Amino acid sequence: MANRKGRKEGSTGGLDEPVVGLRIIGGSLRGRKLQYSGDVRTRPMKDRVREAVFNLLGPQVAGSHAIDLFAGTGALGLEAISRGAAKSTFIERHLPTSNLIKRNAAALGVAEQINVVFGDAFRWSADAKPGETQPLTVFCSPPYEFYIERRQEMLDLIARWVELSSAGSQIVVEADERFDFGSLAQAERWDVRNYPPAVVGIFEK
Repeated sequence: MANRKGRKEGSTGGLDEPVVGLRIIGGSLRGRKLQYSGDVRTRPMKDRVREAVFNLLGPQVAGSHAIDLFAGTGALGLEAISRGAAKSTFIERHLPTSNLIKRNAAALGVAEQINVVFGDAFRWSADAKPGETQPLTVFCSPPYEFYIERRQEMLDLIARWVELSSAGSQIVVEADERFDFGSLAQAERWDVRNYPPAVVGIFEK
């Protein structure tokens, strides 16, 4: 997932040093460890939150195309693969981190199911084309500060994926308490849960 406030506790910041505890938590790859550099640009969603999110998403993940917009380590997209997603696309603007996703996928034996895009999630989303009939599972977990500093861009990005997604798709948005989920289009259809400091909203189309 994306950068959060400060450096992960216990991290040395060495790019090639895995952090103990980052792992796939469910599905066919359950228990498999993921390499995580501890770099300040990336910080994965906590295991308890990730588990809660996938419990809420349920079996609809299976067969979907997972899109991890602010991918960081790629933990969400790889978790989706473990739980039966047909493929995952990862958007990551930090080159060493995007390469780390590829290495993790190769180590898990799922390299053929993934596509890593080195680029900006805002630009990539703006250029994405509608028409895919396969249900999507979209993960949107940017740095929390984006909801303050780039508020309108975030609202536009989320609205874009609500528009693009086909029937049966699910969109997951992770923010913190400063973001008002009521500002989203079709706000009444978002299932919003609190996992302090995270706040997670899920939209089902």
